[in-house]
Amino acid sequence: MPKTGARARAVSASALDAVHFALDRGSPVPLYYQLAQQLEAAIEHGELAPGNLLGNEIDLSNRLGLSRPTVRQAIQSLVDKGLLVRRRGVGTQVVHSQVKRPLELSSLYDDLAAAGQGPTTVVVRNEVLPAPADVAAALAVPEGSEVIHIERLRATHGQPVARLSNYLPPNLLDLSTPHLESTGLYTLFRTAGITLHSARQTIGARAATPEEAKLLEETPGAALLTMQRTAYDDTGRAVEYGTHIYRASRYAFDFQLLVRT
Repeated sequence: MPKTGARARAVSASALDAVHFALDRGSPVPLYYQLAQQLEAAIEHGELAPGNLLGNEIDLSNRLGLSRPTVRQAIQSLVDKGLLVRRRGVGTQVVHSQVKRPLELSSLYDDLAAAGQGPTTVVVRNEVLPAPADVAAALAVPEGSEVIHIERLRATHGQPVARLSNYLPPNLLDLSTPHLESTGLYTLFRTAGITLHSARQTIGARAATPEEAKLLEETPGAALLTMQRTAYDDTGRAVEYGTHIYRASRYAFDFQLLVRT
């Protein structure tokens, strides 16, 4: 046990050595908030990686010259965001960074891969079924006609991020389960020569049902982001209708807003 503790402190020191803290004691911004913001930025930029140990509150207090209550409040704010976790006998550990996804026509898989998040996929459903009314309307096909329904659980660093439910016209592309678990849906579109051109998308929020909470490793009633999207190819044909849910603790949309002149 002593060796384990010494190893944890060594890892903690080396991880924090990569982070430059600039705490302004004369600022009206509370010190705990300054520390929390700088730790969050270090996680987002990869200076602190998933699995890095930050030590316990006493170690951090001594290292940063802050009081234990200040450090505790900063750590708790990041624990609440799902960025850190407290482990008994080890200290505080980085879990992951929140996924911040640009609001553009791209796939979650591509965005996670580009951000170095190491996405993985488990196919929950891959079936042909009669199109319900909302799906038929989105894909511009007769109600009751056959459509392909795929449901996937997308994760990063072993932690679930989203449940993705997609409906597609039949015979559009190869949607075998091995392909769906090894790459993203939009990559399969590109491989099949289908060029996505535009999409209509609606974003919302609601509380997780018990079934959804279990699937996403959240508590029942936890906040979820929702997204409905119909994507069109360059001929104007609807090629995908998706209804997705995302863990709000792990996921955010990133907007750029411009003034209309």
